[in-house]
Amino acid sequence: MGRENVEFKTSDRVTLRGWFYTSDSASGKAPCLVMSHGFTALKEMDLDAFAEYFVSNLPITCLVYDNRGFGDSDAAEGEPRSEIIPMTQCSDISDAITYASTRPEVNPDKIGIWGSSYSGGHVLYVGAVDRRVKAVLSQVPCVSGWDNFNRLVRPDFAVGFNATFAADRIARAEGKEPGFVPVVDADPLKPSALPTPDSYEFFTAWEKKCQWKNTCTVKTVELFRAYEPQQLIEKISPTPLLMTIARGDVLTPSDLALGAYARAKEPKQLQLLPCGHFEAYSGPYFERNAGTQTEFLKKWLVEGG
Repeated sequence: MGRENVEFKTSDRVTLRGWFYTSDSASGKAPCLVMSHGFTALKEMDLDAFAEYFVSNLPITCLVYDNRGFGDSDAAEGEPRSEIIPMTQCSDISDAITYASTRPEVNPDKIGIWGSSYSGGHVLYVGAVDRRVKAVLSQVPCVSGWDNFNRLVRPDFAVGFNATFAADRIARAEGKEPGFVPVVDADPLKPSALPTPDSYEFFTAWEKKCQWKNTCTVKTVELFRAYEPQQLIEKISPTPLLMTIARGDVLTPSDLALGAYARAKEPKQLQLLPCGHFEAYSGPYFERNAGTQTEFLKKWLVEGG
C-alpha cells in the first residue's frame, strides 16, 4: 500500500489537499474511489482507515481529501474558512473525479464515490448528475436538511436560529465578518450545529488529535436546513448504490434515510448496522461495515457488475 500527499484545483481554482492511496495488488490502470467527509470533519477522522482497508483488500486506488475551508484545503479567496455551501461541496466532488481521472494509475471509466454523513447526502446528488460515477457508497447519510434540522433543533430554539440567520445576513451585507456557532457543545441548552451527545463526544475527542476546529459559520447552518440531497435519488440508477444506515442513528435519523432508500431504483443494496451514527466509523462494527462496502466495490467497481 502506498499513500501520497496530493493537491488539485477545483473549477473555481480553489486548491484542495488530501491523500492518494494505491494498492500493492493493482496492476495497470486501476479503479478509483473518491472519498469525502461529513459536516466539518477532516480526512484524518477515520477516512484513512476506510481507504487503507479498501486498498489492502482490493486492487483499487482511493482519493481522500479535505473539503474546502477545512483541514489542509484552502477556502475561496475572500470567503471564510469553516463554511459549508452544500452544492459547492457537491461540485468539488465532481472536480475530484476529474482530477482522479487524469492520474496515470486510474482507469477513468471506473470511478466511484464514497461519502459519509453530510457527504453521504452529497454523493446521492452527485451520483445522479455526474454520469462518470460508476458506484455510489452513501454511509449514515443526511438525506433531508429540513427534516434533519427539525429533528435536531427544538421549535423554540429554531426561533432563535431564525433571528440569528436574519442578523447574519444583514451583517454580511454591511461588509461585516460572518457570524459563527459551535459545531458541538456540552450543554444541550446552548446553540450548536450538531446538538447530540454522541456528536459532542466524537468531535471533542478528535479535537485533541488533529486540527479540527469547533466552529462553523451561521450561514452553514442556514444552508444545511435548506439542503435536500435526496431530491434526485431516483436518478442514480442504473449506477449501483450502497446505502449504509445505522439503526440507532440520532444525528441523521435512520427512518429518513430508509425513506430515501425506498425511493431509489435498482441496482441498490442496503446495509443496516445495529449501532449509532459514529459507531459506523470505528470500533466493533468497522470490520462488518468496511467488509460489506469492499464486497460491493469488488462487484460493481472492480469486476464491473
